[in-house]
Amino acid sequence: MNNKGKVITTIILGSALFLTACGNNSKEDTSSEDNAWNDIQEAGVLRAATSGTYYPNSYHDEETNELTGFEVEILREIGERLDLEVEFTEMGVDGMLTSLNSEQQDIAALSISHAGENADKFNYSIPYKYTYMSMIVREEDNSGIETMEDLDGKKAAGAATTSYMKIAEQYGAELVIYDNATNDQYLWDVANGRTDVIINDYYGQTMALKAFPEIPVKIQEDLFFNPSYTNVSMKLGNDQLTEAVDGALEDMHSDGTLSELSKEYFYGEDVTKEKDMDIMTIEIEE
Repeated sequence: MNNKGKVITTIILGSALFLTACGNNSKEDTSSEDNAWNDIQEAGVLRAATSGTYYPNSYHDEETNELTGFEVEILREIGERLDLEVEFTEMGVDGMLTSLNSEQQDIAALSISHAGENADKFNYSIPYKYTYMSMIVREEDNSGIETMEDLDGKKAAGAATTSYMKIAEQYGAELVIYDNATNDQYLWDVANGRTDVIINDYYGQTMALKAFPEIPVKIQEDLFFNPSYTNVSMKLGNDQLTEAVDGALEDMHSDGTLSELSKEYFYGEDVTKEKDMDIMTIEIEE
């Protein structure tokens, strides 16, 4: 794999797909939906929606063009443990939500904001990834950013309308919007002073920095915020399917399979365990 080419989706464009995970499942009286689990078992197929463009979670290997990634392999392992063949369909976020509700897909590698309008409209599995937000700054001086308040007047680089850029704007940063820029351009612009900071997912930023070690930028190690977790989503009321998926994920947590997959796709990092550290939460204004 050419990581330098792939990490652009993780650090910047991936923010359009990676949504902060929800809290507890909301349920209503939809017991008839449990027939879906019987139908899945009879067919022997679990229909799964995935992006196919979100490295390292769901992407195509450059040499084989095979669909793979952290979330893809998790779904394959779930299928194997439930004695089901996993049939993948690639689509965007809006398509995933629609396909679950229309029962065209059974499960989606998608988490939904706990504060968003869709939070109570789907079933969710237990988490398989924990993360938080961080900042990429200049190596020599942290871009003058030691506290969140220091974002005031700084130039924040990123994609439009993401939660990362909303936080930057809340603290008074000037937004510099990029469209289809390469990852090294983002990083060099911070290093050269064209911009000052990139706010994004910590693990995505870690991978980007490892892919471009020659660029004099770093993660501001004193500013971590907005912890979140990632899970898979299913149609509201598909409780038996949710329980089966949870059982498989619990076994994968217990036997180390999730940790092994994480280390394979995240440069040796184990993203499946919550960090024992005090991470502040910043409310994002809508």
